[in-house]
Amino acid sequence: MDKYKKLAANTLIFAIGTFSSKVLSFLLMPFVTRMLKTADYGSADLIQQTANVLIPIVFLQINSAALRFALDKEANKADVFTVGIRTTLKGFVVFLLFAYPMSRIQINDFKFGEYIVLIYAFVLISGTRQLCQQFVRGCGHVKTFAIDGIIATATTLLFNLIFLGAFHWGITGYVLAIIASDACSIIFFFVTQKLWKYVKIKGLDRTLTHSMLKYSIPLMPTIILWWIINVSDRYMVTYFIGSSANGLYTAASKIPNFVIMFSSIFIDAWQLSAVDEYNNEDTANFFTKVFRVYSGGVFTIASALILFCQPITRILVAKSYYESWRYVPILVIATSMSCLVNFLASVYMAEKKSVMAMVTALSGAATNIVLNLILIPRSGANGAAIATVIAFVVVFASRGKNTRKYVKIRFRWPIILIEIGILIAQCIVLLFGESGIFAYTLEVLLLLAMVVFNIKPIKELVTLVLGKFLKKSNKSE
Repeated sequence: MDKYKKLAANTLIFAIGTFSSKVLSFLLMPFVTRMLKTADYGSADLIQQTANVLIPIVFLQINSAALRFALDKEANKADVFTVGIRTTLKGFVVFLLFAYPMSRIQINDFKFGEYIVLIYAFVLISGTRQLCQQFVRGCGHVKTFAIDGIIATATTLLFNLIFLGAFHWGITGYVLAIIASDACSIIFFFVTQKLWKYVKIKGLDRTLTHSMLKYSIPLMPTIILWWIINVSDRYMVTYFIGSSANGLYTAASKIPNFVIMFSSIFIDAWQLSAVDEYNNEDTANFFTKVFRVYSGGVFTIASALILFCQPITRILVAKSYYESWRYVPILVIATSMSCLVNFLASVYMAEKKSVMAMVTALSGAATNIVLNLILIPRSGANGAAIATVIAFVVVFASRGKNTRKYVKIRFRWPIILIEIGILIAQCIVLLFGESGIFAYTLEVLLLLAMVVFNIKPIKELVTLVLGKFLKKSNKSE
C-alpha cells in the first residue's frame, strides 16, 4: 500500500476510536462542572494528574517499549508483552512500599491521604490498560485499538452518570468512573486479542528484556519532564492561589483539547508510518510533506478555537466556571506548540533515541519551573499559561535542531513564525482589546490570514492522499 494512502487509512481508523472519546470529554464538561464545585474539580484533577505522572515512574514507561518493539517485524510478540507484564507487576509491588509517605503529603488545602487508595487503583488499572493498548497497536491491530476507544467512551459516560449523577459520590465518583472504564478496556483487549497467550512463564529472551528497558527507562524521566511542562503549573496554581483557581484553570485547559483531538488522531497513525518508512530514500521528503500538512492543520484549528473560545466556554462549563475563558487563548498556543513537539518525537522513536528525547524535554521542564515561580505570583494562572508556551517553544527549537542529525526535515521557519504571530495577535485582541464588532472582525481577519498561509499544505494533502484513491478508481474503470 502507498505510504500516504496507508497513513490516511490508519488516521481514519484512529479517528473513529479517538474522536468519540475526545468529544465525550467536552460533552461531559457541563455535567461534571455542575456536579462538582470548582475546588472539588481542581482536587479531582490533581488526583488524575498525580496518577498520570506516577504511571511512567512505577512501570518504567514500559508501554512505550511495548509499542516500539512490537512494531519490529522480527520481534517475538510474546516476549515483548511478557516483559511488559512482568515490569508492570514488579513495579506496582515496589510502589506499595511508598503508600504511607505519600499519604502524608498535603498541598495547600488538598490532602493526598484522603485519596491514596484511589490513586493506587488508578495507577495500576490505567498503567495496565496503556500497556495493552500500545502492544495491540504495535502488533498492527489498529481496528481493535479504535474499537476500544468507542467502548471506553461509552463506559466512561455510563460510570460518570452512575457515580456522579445517581450516587453523588463527588470527587471519588469522578475518579472511580475513569478507573472502571479502564478496567473494562483491559478485559476487552484480553478477550478479543487473547492476550493471555502472549504471557510466558519461562524461556523469556533476556536480551530483549535488556533492550526494552534500555529504551523505556530514559523515557521515564522524559514523561516526568513532560508532566512538569504540562501539569506542574496546576500544583503551583493550587499552592499560590488555591484549589478554586486551579479548578478554573483546569476547566480552561480542557478546551484546547480540540487541538489535541486533531493531533492525537494523526500522531497515533503517524508513529506507525514513521517507523515503517524510516531509512528509505524518500524519508526526509516524506517527513517534510507530512509535517507541513500537520502543522498547518494544528495552527488553523488553534486560530479558530481562539476566535470562538468565549461561546465554547459558555456552552461547555457551568456559569461559575465561565471566567476560565481568559486562560484559554494562551493555553491554545501552548497546546499547538506541544503538538509540533510531539511530531518530532516520532524521529526519536524511529531511531530508538530515547535519551535525546529526555535531554530536549529537560530544557523545557527547567524553563517551565523557573518561569512558573516568577510569573504565577505576579500574573496568576495566565502566568502559568505563558510559562508553558515558552517551555514548548524551547523544546521545539531544540528538537528541530537536534533531529536534523537523523532526518533533515525542511521547516518553513518564516511561515511558522508568522503563524505563531497570528495566534499571539488573536490573544492580544481577545484579552486586552475592547469587545465589539471591531474586535470580532479583526479576529475573523486573523483567522482568514491563517487559512491563507495554509492553503498550499491543504492542497498537498488532497493531492497526496485523495489523488491516490482517484487514480486507483480510474484504473478500475
